[in-house]
Amino acid sequence: MLKKVGVIGAGQMGNGIAHVCALAGKDVMLLDVAPDQLDAALGTIERNMGRQVAREIITEADMKAALARIKTGSDYKIFKDADIVIEAATENEDVKRAIFKEICAHVGDDALIATNTSSISVTRLGSSTDRPEKFIGMHFMNPVPLMELVEVIRGLATSEETYKTVVDLAGELGKTVAMAEDFPAFIVNRILLPMINEAVYTLYEGVGTVKSIDKAMKLGANHPMGPLELADFIGLDVCLAVMQVLYEGLADTKYRPCPLLVKYVEAGWLGRKSNRGFYDYSGDEPIPTR
Repeated sequence: MLKKVGVIGAGQMGNGIAHVCALAGKDVMLLDVAPDQLDAALGTIERNMGRQVAREIITEADMKAALARIKTGSDYKIFKDADIVIEAATENEDVKRAIFKEICAHVGDDALIATNTSSISVTRLGSSTDRPEKFIGMHFMNPVPLMELVEVIRGLATSEETYKTVVDLAGELGKTVAMAEDFPAFIVNRILLPMINEAVYTLYEGVGTVKSIDKAMKLGANHPMGPLELADFIGLDVCLAVMQVLYEGLADTKYRPCPLLVKYVEAGWLGRKSNRGFYDYSGDEPIPTR
């Protein structure tokens, strides 16, 4: 059983992974290069657990015990006793490779390494470490505390023991596993992101407005969120990065990122996290930007 879990990246995904690990009784070491990001993450985790207490999903005692299990820092030395380190940094291969180099220099020989990548080759990332057989993809869905699924992706060198151990860990965290092969974007994003990209093309070509596209998919396909609203929630930079991985990895023009999506990212309109994307979030109600 894996008892000590390291998490790299205190953003939306990283704080969610730390949240569920701590509630599952794991000792969590959360690392980020920005101390203010760590403070913000702890605040987010406490607020989210508070909501779970209010809904009677967990008790106040559960929350206090879980928060006490989370340690934070900016030095990789905090991972020296980790059983597994889960990387949840930005979706950039060069950044991830640099992180794995640091992890390998500070963890024990038996420690496993998992990546929360949503689209990059697990085999290729694993080959940049000193332990490809102990390396695996563990793609959590956002928001992590609410979403039941974890995609588990084996690299070419991932051992059976590593796979079984990580599947068991996902179960301990209250998650259900979908096994995905190591192809660009795996299962969920291979299907979801082209749909979002097509919605952006529909807007780009003037077939519908932001509001009408989202309304059509919510009422016509019974989706809980419209595709453009969902894109803003995910982050338009993340959507673009996944589409680029699909386009380059599969060499098929059907995955070409919509020029309008590229333009929004170039403008810094990244969705909810920048307060502006396909909707403007600066007021009381989101207002379509097109």
